[in-house]
Amino acid sequence: MPTMEISATMVKKLRDQTGAGMMECKAALTEANGNIEEATTILRKRGLAQATKKAGRTTNEGLIGNYIHMGGKIGVLVEVNCESDFVARTDDFQGLAREIAMHIAAASPQFVKREDVPADLLERERSIYRDQVKDKPAQVIEKIVDGKLNSFYEQVCLLDQPSIRDPKISIGALLQQAVARLGENISVARFVRFKLGESA
Repeated sequence: MPTMEISATMVKKLRDQTGAGMMECKAALTEANGNIEEATTILRKRGLAQATKKAGRTTNEGLIGNYIHMGGKIGVLVEVNCESDFVARTDDFQGLAREIAMHIAAASPQFVKREDVPADLLERERSIYRDQVKDKPAQVIEKIVDGKLNSFYEQVCLLDQPSIRDPKISIGALLQQAVARLGENISVARFVRFKLGESA
């Protein structure tokens, strides 16, 4: 089977979709014989593998992203960390911090990640869900409760929430993509969301 000619337009299209470097896009397109969807899958697998390797590295640099919405009625500050000051100063990283701040303004999460949800709140949710399905067979109750808990996490945890820009991916996956692009571990440390007239 003849190898397909990989054009600059195809490389640009894949780069725009994935945020991966030009050489990585060209290599993935060559491997996928010009199929953009297949090349995207290849890049995502590679990126995820790289991102997983970097996840343990410390993040002591970064910046405070901010966003003011509705003519000053909602404001967000979010601390997004990375490994080096060099990456923190890039437009890509600053854009990511702003996008996360905008998402927080719109989606109003309560926690950064699942581990931040207090145990008593989690237990309260579990008991409500168990009560809702108490007439079901015992073996399916826990499965239903776990499913409902996942939905709960999607509502209250930033990293589990579907991105307001692209609901097909979570904010956690958005961070993983940025890790793959920028080559450093990236994490969200904390955030605060102010709404005019709301007490703390």
